Order: sequence, then C-alpha cells, then structure tokens
Amino acid sequence: MILTRRAAAVGLLSLTAGAAPDRPQRIVSIGSCLDIVLMEVADRRQIASLSHFSRDPDVSIMAARARTFPFTHEGAEEVVALKPDLVLASKRSGLYTRSALKARGLRVVEFDVPNTVEASLEQVRKIAELVGNPARGEALVARIEEALTEAQPKPGEPRLGALVYQPGGLVAGRGTLVGDMLERCGFDNLASRYGLKKWGNVSLESLADPPTVLLAGSRWEGAPSWADRVVNHPALKSLEPNTFRGVFHQRLLYCGGPVLIQTAATLAKARKNAVAWNSRRPHVVG
Repeated sequence: MILTRRAAAVGLLSLTAGAAPDRPQRIVSIGSCLDIVLMEVADRRQIASLSHFSRDPDVSIMAARARTFPFTHEGAEEVVALKPDLVLASKRSGLYTRSALKARGLRVVEFDVPNTVEASLEQVRKIAELVGNPARGEALVARIEEALTEAQPKPGEPRLGALVYQPGGLVAGRGTLVGDMLERCGFDNLASRYGLKKWGNVSLESLADPPTVLLAGSRWEGAPSWADRVVNHPALKSLEPNTFRGVFHQRLLYCGGPVLIQTAATLAKARKNAVAWNSRRPHVVG
C-alpha cells in the first residue's frame, strides 16, 4: 500500500512538472498576425505550423524566425493532416477553411483584427492563455507598454499633423490600430481631413493641403518598389518645403502584439527627425 501511494505521488509530481493535460501540444496558426504572437508566447514544440505569410518579409517582422517553422497555405486539408488540438484563425482567413475545420470537430478559435492598442493587448493575453503560458503574455504586454511609454512625446513638445501614406494612396484613419499608435506617439492623424474613418485611398491631387509629416511606405530599405515610386511622384515633390517625409514600412500596418514595439520605435524616430526638421524651418507649425 505504501509503495502504491508513493508511486501515485511520483506520478502526480511528474504530471505537475510536465505539460498540463489540457495544454495544447499541436497548435496551427492560420493568420499572419497571429503567427507573430504565437511565436512569442508558445513553446516551440507546441507549434505545429504557421501560415505561409509569416515567411514574407513584406508582411512579417519575424520572417527569418518564421522560416524555421513548418507552414501551410491555410488550406483545410493541410491543417487537418497536421492533427492539431488547437487552431488559431484570423477572421480574415478563408471562410471555407474555417468552416471545414469546425465541421471536422477541430478546436478553432477565431480572432478579429484589433483596431486599438487595448484590443491588441487583450488578444495577446488571450492567445497566451490558450497556449497555457499566461505569464509570457503578461511579459509581452509589459514590453509593449514600455515601448509605448518611451515613444510618447516629452511634456511641452508640439503634436505634429501626420498621414500614413502607403502604396496606391492607402491611408490609415483614426479607427485603425495604426491610427491609435499615431495618436499615442505624439501625432495628430489627419486622415479625417480627407473624409476617412478607417482605411481608404487619398489621391495625390487631394494632398494640396498636406500634413506636416508624411509617413510613406517602403518594401525594404534601399530597394525600389511601388511605394517608393509613390513618394517620389512629382505631385509629392512639391510638398517637400512644408512636409517632412519619413519611412513607415507596410509590414507595420495591420498587426499588433510584438509589432507594436517596432511601430512605436519607428514613429518615435520619425517624430524626432520631424521635430528637428521643423526647428530648422523659418515658420512654425500651425
């Protein structure tokens, strides 16, 4: 009897020391923004697959790291073959895939694209909870909050009117995650001046009343791209005396989580350079 009890105690200790019985061990992500969070909060051995988008440096800030993981093209057959015990799915992922996975009885947890920093932090916490590592979620949230604090303007520094201007004239309005980040980092998002609440397009001709700061897209530093051609368009050249142009990579546009750390640093740098540029101008920002 004593040996039996001891054996039971040893077994209980082993179970406690290892993974919890309901902790997912084969997680598949079918959402590029979810991939990035998952890599931060899950154990490597828990991740069965990421989406193929995670490997694209134009989309993901963690492309190099993502290439060391298996991937799918987000097809239902591919995912089922991996026998996942948890699927993290973006609501932007294919509806057919999500429906097919649910029909097969797989555990699918769907996520909206966050439009605020608070929503993004809550998403980080939820994913960390789902994978069984809530402490990692809180640690990531703390890092993001620290980056946001560092990116805030100093007391007395003026706010600068800005516009995120991407390929094809795509602009981020106030009702977007990028818009929230702009406001937090000392910019006034002027998208509403052009009638935008969320995402929309602004023609070059409409920039006759330009912002103080234009944050233009670029695929990768130093490489020619459609984004580069947009910001070098003759119609924008005429804005140079009154508009500071900074670089805002398109991979910072949509995702939250750890991306916000890089977004905050990018905006802080752009703001610092814009303030220095503005101080050399003969007139004051209105």
